[in-house]
Amino acid sequence: MNQIRRLFLVLMSFGIIVAGGISNLSQAQSSNNSSSVRYQVFSEQQRTIHTVTIPHDSQYTVMPIVADELTAIADIVKSERQQPLAAINGGYFDPVNQKTTSFIIQQSKITADPRFNERLVDNPDLKTYLGKIFNRAEFRRYSCGDKIQYDITLHLAPIPKDCSLIDSLGAGPSILPQDTSVIEAFTAYQNGSKIRDAIATESLNARSAVGITPDGDVILVMVGQKPEKPLNSGISLPELADFLSSLGVTKAMNLDGGSSASLYYQGKVFYGRVAQDGTEIQRPIKSLLAVVNNQP
Repeated sequence: MNQIRRLFLVLMSFGIIVAGGISNLSQAQSSNNSSSVRYQVFSEQQRTIHTVTIPHDSQYTVMPIVADELTAIADIVKSERQQPLAAINGGYFDPVNQKTTSFIIQQSKITADPRFNERLVDNPDLKTYLGKIFNRAEFRRYSCGDKIQYDITLHLAPIPKDCSLIDSLGAGPSILPQDTSVIEAFTAYQNGSKIRDAIATESLNARSAVGITPDGDVILVMVGQKPEKPLNSGISLPELADFLSSLGVTKAMNLDGGSSASLYYQGKVFYGRVAQDGTEIQRPIKSLLAVVNNQP
């Protein structure tokens, strides 16, 4: 019995716990204190899921960063004066003209505006959807008195009383507490048939998301494909919502996934999408959500 107990303590000291059920491996790469940022990875048959949890009472803040041009996630992080501990790819963009298709606000000012993306606003196939596209979900950071609060809501949703909006990053759709793909024009139906599915919501793919728990903890999630299963791995949007719910998340928003899916943690980058030969795809991105120390 003592030998078993010693083995368990050794495993705990390395932050390694083998869980039952779906055969996942969770690695905690930071302090076990409840107020510390925690990194975990869950290895499943069809995907590898990376998570970073930022407790509400930690000394870290989650905020958006926008690049002037499409840039590798690690290079965006390195360019920041205050180096983020972690970061995840953010909003949508047009890879041709490198302009945003998502709203981003920094220091209470719009710094990325899809209304000025001519390839978006002048696209005849999207004309009927623009009203919904310009009112997609966004991750917000408020200043409410002496407290910081996070929320996920539609772009045109009012700011709560006695709060001011510090910054926000748009993407979408919202997937918790409900999937708003239709409201945000990611999907559309006509006579009961699906006529639009911009992000293949039901298909397996690399995806990323941000979630908020009832306590105000923020969880970043990046789901990677399996190199040995490039055409049959990843996660669907409903499955992503279920996974986030299992972590205690009650509000969640999908981020730009697919080839953009990427997560940075303590100097290492994890990519989500793999090519048909199993090699990881490293795509430059326009924006990210960064985890920054309030007390550098």
